[in-house]
Amino acid sequence: MAHVSFKSKEVDSVPRWSEYLTAEESSPSASASWRTMGVDGPQPSSSGQRHLQMEPVVQLSKVAEGLLAKMYRLNSILDYPDPNTHTFSEAFWKAGVMPNFPKICITLSKKFPEHPNKLQLEKVDKFALDALNENAEGYMQKLEQWIMLLLDLLEFREQVLRLILDLSSTVITLLPHQNSLILHAFMDLICSFVRVNLFSDKIPRKMILQVYNILHVMLKGGRDCEFYHRLVQFVDSYDPPVKGLHEDLNFVSPRIGEVLEAVGPIIFLSTDTKKLRNEGFLSPFHPRYPDILTNSAHPMRAQDLANVTSYREWVLLGYLVCPDELLRVTSIDVAMVVLKENLVLPLFRDEYILLHENYQHYVLPKVLESKRMAKSGRTKQKEADMEYNIAKQVEKMLTEVHEQALVTCDAIHHERRILLKQEVGRMVLFFTDQPSLLAPNIQMVFSALALAQCEVVWYFQHVGIASSKSTRGRTVDIDATDATIGFILDGMGKLCCLVRKYIAAIKGYALSYLSSSAGRIRFLLGTPGMVALDLDATLKGLFQQVLHCLENIPKPQGENVPAITCDLTDLRKHWLSILMIVTSSRSSINIRHLEKATMSTGKEGLVSEGNAAYSWSRCVDELESQLSKHGSLKKLYFYHQHLTTVFRNTMFGPEGRPQHCCAWLGAACSFPECASAIIPEEVNKIGRDSISYVESLIESIMGGLEGLINILDSEGGFGSLEMQLSPEQAALRLNNVTRVKAVPGLSAPGNESYPDNSSSVKMLEAAMQRLTSLCSVLNDMEPICVLNHVFVLREYMRDCIIGNFRRRFHSMIRTDNCLQRPSIIESLLRRHLSIIHLAEQHISMDLTEGIREVLLAESFTGLFSNLQVSERPVETNGGGSAIEIICSWYIENIVRDASRTGVVFDATHSCFRSSQPIGGGYLAESFTDKRELKALVRLFGGYGIDKMDKMLREHTSALLNCIDSALRSNRDALEGLAGGVNSGDRIERDANLRQIIDIEALADFCIQAGQAITFRQLLVEAVGAVLEEKVPLIYSLLKGLTMQLPDEAPDKNEIIRLRRVASSVGVGDKHDAEWVHLWCPICGAVLFMMSIQVVSVTICTA
Repeated sequence: MAHVSFKSKEVDSVPRWSEYLTAEESSPSASASWRTMGVDGPQPSSSGQRHLQMEPVVQLSKVAEGLLAKMYRLNSILDYPDPNTHTFSEAFWKAGVMPNFPKICITLSKKFPEHPNKLQLEKVDKFALDALNENAEGYMQKLEQWIMLLLDLLEFREQVLRLILDLSSTVITLLPHQNSLILHAFMDLICSFVRVNLFSDKIPRKMILQVYNILHVMLKGGRDCEFYHRLVQFVDSYDPPVKGLHEDLNFVSPRIGEVLEAVGPIIFLSTDTKKLRNEGFLSPFHPRYPDILTNSAHPMRAQDLANVTSYREWVLLGYLVCPDELLRVTSIDVAMVVLKENLVLPLFRDEYILLHENYQHYVLPKVLESKRMAKSGRTKQKEADMEYNIAKQVEKMLTEVHEQALVTCDAIHHERRILLKQEVGRMVLFFTDQPSLLAPNIQMVFSALALAQCEVVWYFQHVGIASSKSTRGRTVDIDATDATIGFILDGMGKLCCLVRKYIAAIKGYALSYLSSSAGRIRFLLGTPGMVALDLDATLKGLFQQVLHCLENIPKPQGENVPAITCDLTDLRKHWLSILMIVTSSRSSINIRHLEKATMSTGKEGLVSEGNAAYSWSRCVDELESQLSKHGSLKKLYFYHQHLTTVFRNTMFGPEGRPQHCCAWLGAACSFPECASAIIPEEVNKIGRDSISYVESLIESIMGGLEGLINILDSEGGFGSLEMQLSPEQAALRLNNVTRVKAVPGLSAPGNESYPDNSSSVKMLEAAMQRLTSLCSVLNDMEPICVLNHVFVLREYMRDCIIGNFRRRFHSMIRTDNCLQRPSIIESLLRRHLSIIHLAEQHISMDLTEGIREVLLAESFTGLFSNLQVSERPVETNGGGSAIEIICSWYIENIVRDASRTGVVFDATHSCFRSSQPIGGGYLAESFTDKRELKALVRLFGGYGIDKMDKMLREHTSALLNCIDSALRSNRDALEGLAGGVNSGDRIERDANLRQIIDIEALADFCIQAGQAITFRQLLVEAVGAVLEEKVPLIYSLLKGLTMQLPDEAPDKNEIIRLRRVASSVGVGDKHDAEWVHLWCPICGAVLFMMSIQVVSVTICTA
């Protein structure tokens, strides 16, 4: 086995970090710059001076991301252990990283940094020690990659500290308005360094190191691994990590303090919602002159708002690791503002440490120590008093700010979210109406996106956060029904869409700005002050290269802007080279010289002009990356469960807006970007979670869409409206108004204008507006792409509406205990269809076709028996369709009278009547009068009525078979009965009657057969009436055709079919005869005629 060799990894830094860097980041050119920042220092320039190199700063920041990703992965594999309290779950030991011998491993961790040989482990667990010895090589292989991680952390610390030392000692200014580019790189590196070491406390470093070394000792005959003692020293010095950071960053503490003081004004501005609103920092209008449009009312500070998230992070981390800087006079306010609105200190993804607990544990003791030293009088009395008073103020602030944060932090951020909801919403409306002003205000758009992104992430970071050391022992209350989140997400999505839509215009504006910037920079280089500076050849050459890049920028002309491809990487590279030279204390000409030499012109100085050109150049070829930086919501992946909960609580609530759903869904598109390139399995896991999140949200959205439709399609929705509004009265009122020219007085309003009905009408209007807006937004939404999955919301919406229609249709058919009347079903169906047609107006899809398919599927159970002939069987839905339910109910309750409600035919009114309601619902006449049967025909059409006819025919055939069986079993008695009837002998007739077995059943069969024939007749009449009303031409055609059919015996098949079709719609006077003819093949002609005779005799006798 090839064991880890520390020395071989130290030969060259670039190969060491190649795992953490992409091919471009570890290219040879970058590697050369990387090596210059090693032990040998920076590469000398042409003038013999050494200047800064920024590549190592950027690369080490990338390495920090990789280290954090690896530790995050290890932490999840080990089930999030707590090494400080030595608490390890069962999953920790089963993860396959550490040997499953808890006693030995925990002892090694607790006794760190003592050498394992001194611990007498055989007394702790002899069996486990022997098992370790037997399988040492296997266990060592499993720990190999994680011991490499510790080595990487050690090497990362050494290289970062060397680089920070070099930067802090050579950069002459680190102020945001002078040297923001280098400042951000410098502070980002420090923050990355701090986060890496704070996170390392969450992994079992001591256990990994000690177990690996004891395995190495077992394999190598008692010899420690070569890097063991360096790692022991490193881990011990960072136990806890904050203690090691205090010592390591003590040399750079004053520079960090200067930076934190300098960013204070921007932080104060970002927390002052009243000032942001009143002075228009996020508005393209001048605050005091509303008619004047500007790039921004405060260009520089508004642009700095885009970086305020980083500034807050700098403050939280900076004062934690450099507590002495809190003793500056202005630092107290800066720290208090940021501490008061946060409870956690984010480290990486969703990992964090409790902010105030760590400040109490590590910062407050340092402040108290400074207070004691000031009181002891180690300095001059005046300075000692000032230092004592400041330390006392800091102590008071740190002890009080925790409780203040618990009480006020959510309210502070809620107020800020309300501001952003309003400002971002106005911005969207303004730039939608005036897109030509988007390009000049693009920096302001980035600021708004960055502030919104910060607030959304803060909200989900603090959900469920409990403070362990609060005197009240309480959690911060985060409202899961806060609708501002949806508004902000929607505004961010729309702003990003606007930027992408007008990307060509922004690019053209930036190119125009850079073209004009070339003239201004050339002018500034020719000013007397610059000539007097006598620049060296290196600087002159770099300035000329910058000018060359600017003057050779293609000129945007009309429609050719989108076709322009312009790579301004060289321009930014040359300008950074200039900044690295003039901000170095080793250079004879520094940034202050350049500003003084060019500020006398009354215009922007040379450095300010170059920084502005650098910023606008990124709007040409890096606009998408900037948009992703400020507007991406990929961090929300780690809170996607909370995201789903808040979505469900707010989407269809009183203040929610269903049209915001696109923003919640769109966030998932960026989730896969969270996957780290050095952990391949993350791509699949995050992809699966993202897809699951989208599917869950779509399910909720479609559930809400169904809910909105069902609210309207309810008795409290359009149902109540039908009862409240009187169309006849409204029509009469309109007629009166049109007839009367002059109305002397106001007439009383009708039912439709009752004041107590206005609230319900308003509710309906709100529900209709929500429904139409949701349909419109879902229809217009672009497909959501998550890895190789594409979600098209229009398709989901169509399936949802059609599926809901099918379910509603089935629910319309039945009440609790009975069938719904066909006329009511028809009315409910029309009401639901009106709602679907309302939604269809906002959807670019044909819902009507889907509705017809559902109605056909619920009506169709086979081909039309007399019109369609097919050799192949036709597939149906397998039973349970609406028409089958209705047909079965009619046969059971009308023909058979299974509920024994006394159903009889009333020839006077041509309907069936019952003595009791059927199933506790309606009387039989409510289902069988002509109006109800016509409604039934309109609902299910020809296929449905044909199904009813088939079921009646089958039921009648079954009845005739039963009658035939009864006739055969009672043949002698029936013959005797017939003879008695003819002879008139009453005694003999009664005797034969008593001999008939089951005469009641036989009579019941005969009655049912009569009921079936009669019901079929009513149904045929209803079909004819509907056909004559809806398609009179076809009806008259059939009627005329029937009269012309020849009377032949036997008829041809075509004529037979025509007769049967005509009889099924009530045309002609032989429809009963035709129906009888249909039974003959089934029952047999002789049997049928005998059964009919017996039916007649039995009915008469009974």
